[in-house]
Amino acid sequence: MASTNDLKNGLVLNLEGQLWTVTEFQHVKPGKGPAFVRTKLKHVMTGKVVDKTFNAGVKVDTATVDRRDMTYLYNDGSEYVFMDGDTFEQISISPEVVGDAAKYMLENSSANVSSHEGTPLFIELPVSVELVIEHTDPGLQGDRSTGGTKPAKLETGAEIQVPLFVTTGEKVKVDTRDGRYLGRVSS
Repeated sequence: MASTNDLKNGLVLNLEGQLWTVTEFQHVKPGKGPAFVRTKLKHVMTGKVVDKTFNAGVKVDTATVDRRDMTYLYNDGSEYVFMDGDTFEQISISPEVVGDAAKYMLENSSANVSSHEGTPLFIELPVSVELVIEHTDPGLQGDRSTGGTKPAKLETGAEIQVPLFVTTGEKVKVDTRDGRYLGRVSS
């Protein structure tokens, strides 16, 4: 149990049997009336975002979330297999839990696996990853109708938009949160 005064970003709350992550919070002390805490909560399993207001000082039930650095090994066709680097324990995680992170995961890459009571909740990748462009069409000089970008397929199978000068076989840095091109990586 924690007080609403202890809320911080990333804290996982157990509200009515559902797990919610605090993504934003604001303590408000109006001129009249009692203080309160305005929060934005994201459902851990579905990703649904809701706004919720708590009275200041009210007790809220926090969930214990175990975050472990793990290595992504392979996809066995139906699930993703991760290994804990300390214990060498392997766990299988469903595609629903992995979500969009699968677009940017290469075998033997590291990921942060968050679980509650032994059940994997979600996967967090580093903010940016370096991936090789598997295929992209050559950019036409002077073609600015698309804002100077073209589609490119990454080695993981994901498609992103890259500048016209990027070619097949180049290694690029990609933002794992939204799939944005961040720049070329020099070898």
